Amino acid sequence: MASRLCSIITDTTTLPELKKGPPSLKFLFAHPAHFIACGCGSGLTRWAPGTFGTLFAWITFVFFRPHVNDGELLTLLAGAYLLGIWAIDVTGKGIGDPDHGNIVWDEIVPFWLVLMLTPDTFLWQSAAFALFRYFDITKPQPARYFDEHVKNGFGVMADDLIAAGYTLLSLALLKFVFA
Repeated sequence: MASRLCSIITDTTTLPELKKGPPSLKFLFAHPAHFIACGCGSGLTRWAPGTFGTLFAWITFVFFRPHVNDGELLTLLAGAYLLGIWAIDVTGKGIGDPDHGNIVWDEIVPFWLVLMLTPDTFLWQSAAFALFRYFDITKPQPARYFDEHVKNGFGVMADDLIAAGYTLLSLALLKFVFA
């Protein structure tokens, strides 16, 4: 049993043909890390998977936020971030690309953090969504450094956490200007 669990945790089943498009449902369910890294399937679209992953984050946040306090949410986010480093690393090796576009857990967890610290209105959350997507796509430094030079689960998660930081800074500036 222990050897089976160890093989599940470390198996990276390489599928180099996946570089051509999104992973299949078979790949998604072949390993728990693939399911997590691909955002429970939200990243399997051919068009704008990062945007769909961020939308998935927004929708799921609306459902689970009322059931956890701030401390519990921060603990959940820290655990999800660490889990993401592992899941993205395993899935990136399985796909043959450490930052394959259909890996979206790196958008989900940082955007949950952004939403936790954003006023609970549709306007503010929409602004947060747009800003987060902008910073995730443009990758201002030091996000670009992690994107270009740290090719593993940590680097993939780190560049989006930095995008979340830029998003929160921008939202704070907007709140200061318009308050």
